[in-house]
Amino acid sequence: EGQFVESGGGMAQPGGSLRLSCTASGFSFGGYDIVWVRQTPGKGPEWVSSISASGDTHYAESVKGRFTIIRDNARNNLTLQMNALKSTDTALYFCARVSFSSFLGGVYNPTWDYRGQGTQVTVSS
Repeated sequence: EGQFVESGGGMAQPGGSLRLSCTASGFSFGGYDIVWVRQTPGKGPEWVSSISASGDTHYAESVKGRFTIIRDNARNNLTLQMNALKSTDTALYFCARVSFSSFLGGVYNPTWDYRGQGTQVTVSS
């Protein structure tokens, strides 16, 4: 069974940076597309970024140009570098293994089977 453990969350000021890390176990990490997703109380999960098994990356419009997703297959590790943070980035961030994905109207729509517990990011002055 696949497992993920996220770390690196915390508090940051608007305009600041944070670096999230996610370590996977229990499956062949390098063979799967992986996503970062964020969620705030009372709202559904919001896809943030994805990286395919071959290294292709995609970003939600809300984070494009500010966030960077990186994978290290040798270490079963996924990183999300977040720069120029905004208060609207405040959320619980988790990583997940993609089980199915599609593009609808140019928007990436993933479905996942395994996910981590997440790490909280709070952006506030």
